[in-house]
Amino acid sequence: MSDSDVKTRLLEAAKAHVPFDGWSQETMQAAAADAGIEDGLVRAVCPRGAVDLALAYHEAGDQEMLARLEAADLSELKFRDRIAAGVRFRLEAVEDRELVRRGMTLFSLPHYAMDGAGAVWRTCDRIWTALGDTSNDVNWYTKRATLSGVYGATVLFWLGDDSDGCARTWAFLDRRIEDVMQIEKFKAQARDNKLVSAVMAGPLSFLSRVRAPDPGGRTGMPGRWSGPG
Repeated sequence: MSDSDVKTRLLEAAKAHVPFDGWSQETMQAAAADAGIEDGLVRAVCPRGAVDLALAYHEAGDQEMLARLEAADLSELKFRDRIAAGVRFRLEAVEDRELVRRGMTLFSLPHYAMDGAGAVWRTCDRIWTALGDTSNDVNWYTKRATLSGVYGATVLFWLGDDSDGCARTWAFLDRRIEDVMQIEKFKAQARDNKLVSAVMAGPLSFLSRVRAPDPGGRTGMPGRWSGPG
């Protein structure tokens, strides 16, 4: 049995315990007992304990979202609506909101905050990539950073939404995307303004050197620099 199979079994067993004990060592122990997995094997597949299991849960949701994006025909939708569909598919992949709520509690801890931020960033990167984004400059970062903000705000709203079919959440998501579109419209107008363009020439020249991360994972850095040195 592969490490992936062990983690999957452990994760499935843990879901019944997370609403009561959170993503914790208690949950790990109970899940291991339920699944009949020895402690040594649990430590091997989740060396950091419950945080590894919580990240595995988030990863499983991402994969379900990607499967839905691949299967869906979004060609008739405006691009903003395709982005909304990606976020919606991701939230609809969650079978129990309490698992997400408990995950947010875990990732709010200072020593796990970067793990949580990284998980959200990967989700948003996957949405953009699945929808065909080919940007290779600073826009690669701004698109994902903006969507991360939209996604995070929508998750918080969704956790407290008791409307039929989460209708209020999807309306909230549409408003947040509309806010972003207004910002993009303002940026386009600023670029067309000769005075603003002259003032921003220096910063824009600097930003033009920023490149998206190497798809091959050449370095562990989040991007690369095309300038000298």
